[in-house]
Amino acid sequence: MPQMEEGPKKIKPKGLADYLDVLTRAVFQSGISWRVVEAKWPGTTEALDGFDPEHVADLSPVDVDALAADTRLIRNRAKIEATVQNAETMLELDRAHGSFKKYLRSFPTYDALQTDLVKRFKFLGNTGAYWFLYVVGEQTPSHEEWMATYKPEGMGAKARPRRSKA
Repeated sequence: MPQMEEGPKKIKPKGLADYLDVLTRAVFQSGISWRVVEAKWPGTTEALDGFDPEHVADLSPVDVDALAADTRLIRNRAKIEATVQNAETMLELDRAHGSFKKYLRSFPTYDALQTDLVKRFKFLGNTGAYWFLYVVGEQTPSHEEWMATYKPEGMGAKARPRRSKA
């Protein structure tokens, strides 16, 4: 995730495409330099039709093959496939709750929402979920509070301890 003194820029999502854009950016930033993701993002947006969830959800395996070979975006097939599945999930939640925003606000706590997001959306971990919710303007704990609970790279209070191979 981008390291900025003031934090990432928040947006006011105008529709599902905005949510899918931010969610997909969180997915692609996982394990990849955010600078690389930022450099490729205009091409990614173009290749994925502005993140229109109906369009993305309808991508066929042949379409995914073409995207995996498209130099405009990061050619990580698993993350492209995850984007297609995430668009389907987002559309289902939007329909089931009357809006995706209502889904996001249907949880009693941040932790419950984060847990559900990580469970439902492919390639989205705790850090990506926090970043996503922060950017789309949903309630999140302060960065300091979140870091004290969910330190990235498996070092947080809620992370499983690493076991030695010895």
